[in-house]
Amino acid sequence: MPAARVLVTGASGFIGRWSLPRLRASGFDVHAVSTRARALAGAPEFRGTTVHEADLLSAGGAAGLIRALRPSHLLHFAWIATPGVYADSPLNERWLDASRALLHEFLACGGARVVVAGTCAEYAPAGREPCIEDRTPLADAAGEIPSPYARCKLELQRELMRAARAAGASSAWGRVFLQFGPHEPAPRLVPSVIRRLLNGEDAPCSHGRQVRGFLHVADVGDAFAALLASRVEGAVNVGSDRSITIAGLIDAIAARIGGPGRVLRGARPAPANEPAVLVADATRLRREVGWTPSFGLDAAIEDTIDWWRAELRR
Repeated sequence: MPAARVLVTGASGFIGRWSLPRLRASGFDVHAVSTRARALAGAPEFRGTTVHEADLLSAGGAAGLIRALRPSHLLHFAWIATPGVYADSPLNERWLDASRALLHEFLACGGARVVVAGTCAEYAPAGREPCIEDRTPLADAAGEIPSPYARCKLELQRELMRAARAAGASSAWGRVFLQFGPHEPAPRLVPSVIRRLLNGEDAPCSHGRQVRGFLHVADVGDAFAALLASRVEGAVNVGSDRSITIAGLIDAIAARIGGPGRVLRGARPAPANEPAVLVADATRLRREVGWTPSFGLDAAIEDTIDWWRAELRR
């Protein structure tokens, strides 16, 4: 019997690339799509994966690829994710339209199961409690005004539920929380602190009292692959329920790096309207999907520092 064929969009992205090893190990015939396929040929995460070059935002880009491949499974990560830009970008609307086209083409061609990456930004602020899929209010239902990013993701999730149900297909929606690790965009918090400290420079940060739950990005990709291979449906948090303050995380990074650079806490303002606590309830992921992370926090920090140290030596 031939292996089930999966198409992974956004496969060159921060999370998407890390889903590929688990998918191959699970027996899938793995196909990935990227706008820069040629540049990925030597990357270790892509070995054993067939990479297709296509622009899903172009007219007919999704349709042609789906019709050519006829995948039984779809894992959809592709979306705008540029730090400092993505939340309010008008490209969110274009990605919503492109994602709808991709989804409907996949289902029209007989696709059996689809998993899409959502975001913890879909939730309304949850006070100090972890976000729970069927209990924590969603931003638009709670009277909040979500960012264009969160609003478009919410619209796509509802479209996914309706379309998959009508087509008799299985679907799940992974709400991504917080992660760090290799290949993270350099301007973001963890890599910016690591790079500065490795260079012997001071690292300005906010007060750091925000409470968060972090996963190594390889675990996030692995969790999505496990979710796709499961029969679990609906929204599933993909995040850690082990909380730490931002200050605690940064101090742990600084302790491992050492050197003359200092963490300057309070040197930068905290982002406006940032929730004091943002932590996932990971019960569905753990009990129903049967997935647990491979990296503890200390190992995740060490691996990330090692990767950036190697990058800075290039």
